[in-house]
Amino acid sequence: MPGAQVVKYLMQNGVMATLNQTVDFDTAALAADHFGYEAEAEGAADIGAEPAAAAGRQRHPLLDLSGEPAGSLVARPPVAAVLGHVDHGKTSLLDHIRETRVAADEAGGITQKISAYQVERNGRALTFIDTPGHEAFTAMRARGADATDVAILVVAADDGVMPQTDEAIQHARAAGVPIVVALNKIDKDGANPDRALQQLAERGLVAEQFGGDTPVVRTSALTGAGIDDLLDVLLLTSDLYVEPKANPKRSAVGTVIDSRLEVGRGPIATVLVQNGTLRIGDSIVAGTAFGRVRALLDDTGARIKEAGPSTPAVVTGLSDVVVAGEIFQVMANERAARTLADQRVLEQRRRQSQPARRITLADLASQVAEGSVKSLNLVLKAEANGSLEALRGQVLKIEDPTVRIKVVGEGVGAVSESDVNLAAVTSAIVIGFNVRPDDRARAAAEDQGVDIRYYDVVYQVTDDIEKAIKGMYEPTMIEVFQGRAEVRRVFLVDGRPAIAGSHVIDGRVVRNNICKVLRDGKEIAKSRIDALKRFKDDVREVARGYDCGITLADFADFAEGDLLEAYAIEQQNA
Repeated sequence: MPGAQVVKYLMQNGVMATLNQTVDFDTAALAADHFGYEAEAEGAADIGAEPAAAAGRQRHPLLDLSGEPAGSLVARPPVAAVLGHVDHGKTSLLDHIRETRVAADEAGGITQKISAYQVERNGRALTFIDTPGHEAFTAMRARGADATDVAILVVAADDGVMPQTDEAIQHARAAGVPIVVALNKIDKDGANPDRALQQLAERGLVAEQFGGDTPVVRTSALTGAGIDDLLDVLLLTSDLYVEPKANPKRSAVGTVIDSRLEVGRGPIATVLVQNGTLRIGDSIVAGTAFGRVRALLDDTGARIKEAGPSTPAVVTGLSDVVVAGEIFQVMANERAARTLADQRVLEQRRRQSQPARRITLADLASQVAEGSVKSLNLVLKAEANGSLEALRGQVLKIEDPTVRIKVVGEGVGAVSESDVNLAAVTSAIVIGFNVRPDDRARAAAEDQGVDIRYYDVVYQVTDDIEKAIKGMYEPTMIEVFQGRAEVRRVFLVDGRPAIAGSHVIDGRVVRNNICKVLRDGKEIAKSRIDALKRFKDDVREVARGYDCGITLADFADFAEGDLLEAYAIEQQNA
């Protein structure tokens, strides 16, 4: 319908919307109904249609709580990652919460490393992970989002949504965590909160005040306005969407947030305990490093004896510097920790000797066959917004009953290192439409095994994706009848029935066929034909009208008169 008519209808019903303004689904549905159309909510395949909290989080096996004893899980403090564009006030906001001056110590006022801190609000603890906002540290930010329960997206009211804001949204969604928006710098000259909220709505983050489900808190890191409200909203969001729990009585397991080598102290690591309790003297292993915890320090530098769930701590005593993002775990003793670390070193050398490949359109079928994932993740890059919209529209039109297409990231411009990192953590394929990667992106793709494909015609993209999807079907295996034999005599081995002397009455019986044993018309067993003999000779198959001896792999209790039906297992084409 012409835009003017839609605007007119909305204004007549009290919605003062402009032509470029986003409205909530209920309002849009009423407008569509007025003009004779039925509105239907977009599926989860759209980047903006699926709430991050509902996306489903992929946990490391060591962090899985399903195996914990009944009644052992208790509530733990929520963990929040602070994400956003550079110089939008992330560290300054956290600095005001902690009532310290961290930002002033950073080079150029830009955060150079990930750190974790814990604060209290109304008697409840909250843990914050401060992640770098500079573009060079996108991979570190991705790991920060994956270790958290809630993502705080800091957006400056004067700048609005910037490129790294888009990246932060994509990483938070990839981590499957709910997003709380902190609209910062509201007291600054030139601040335009409405414009920033409109830009967020265009990216699927519709504020609750506009009928959406994204909490937005207006803050000022300079004056402290809205800080208490932000903490309250974080606790409420965590209670509603996450309900973080842990078992404090078990051995500790968690994530390494940061690691470095200090003169006089050796390798030290900032860790976030996610389950269990970490104590001085524990033997731990993280990646290929191992050791015994010699000292534990909290976020203020004070020595502590133990660190419970959601508690950040600095650990000394490791054998080497650990890669940020590794999972650490407490072992029974130092010998066990050393053994596991050595195994990981060997496994790492083996992987390095092989080409790194994650998922490609060329071998998509075999990659998906290794697991149960039925989702094709894509990162789309194009040379202009118009091309990007056309590409996204054509890709999301592809429908399949078993495979879901999901756009986990998109943008305008050359394929960057950030796009490659996002594709790596989501096992996605990068589609470049009339664009090419820069040198850093090309090197990162080679190192991380990310497939980048280039196109200049949109239909070539959809054709390749459709071909890949067809290869993602799990093969359907069916039983094809081969033959039937009647047991005429049972031969004993060590006094027990073992060999069925049979006569083939229909079709043929082939060694390694699946065999059903029927007695009085009922199936009593199903096993594989382990051996097939004609007199004393082993044979591959016996045709109708001939006698043979049949031995099954997992069944020997034959009786005269049993019917043996042989089936071949064949793959049915999709």
